[in-house]
Amino acid sequence: MKVILKQNVKGIGKAGDIKDVADGYARNFLLPRGLAVEADAKSMQDLEKHAAKKKSQANRQRAEAETLREKIETETFTYAVKAGEGGRLFGSVTGKDIAELLAREGVRVDRRKINLPEPIKQLGDHEVEVRLHPGITAVLKLKVVGAE
Repeated sequence: MKVILKQNVKGIGKAGDIKDVADGYARNFLLPRGLAVEADAKSMQDLEKHAAKKKSQANRQRAEAETLREKIETETFTYAVKAGEGGRLFGSVTGKDIAELLAREGVRVDRRKINLPEPIKQLGDHEVEVRLHPGITAVLKLKVVGAE
């Protein structure tokens, strides 16, 4: 019997796969547990619609990430922080601080997407990587200046 998997099933396949399984396995295990549906014409159409919707959503998210990358890479962001002698900061600039700075500038980015190996502890110009989407990263130009 041909079935369309609704969830990942170990040893059979992943969600959305069309698989040919034994009739008894389908009737007694997969279908009652809601792990699969029988692959008839209607369910095949539903699967195609779902795949098309998912693809268009992924394309839209990718386009939004590209637009966001352009905005981030064209601007230089300035962060003012108290500093002592020799350009050493009192405290440090972390991913959370950078995310808040970007939010004030109208760019929403999750702090976990900001790739900062270690907090910034010096005044000056810094480049910070921001992961916006799988395969799309932006390089943020950050200028850390001393506050009066």
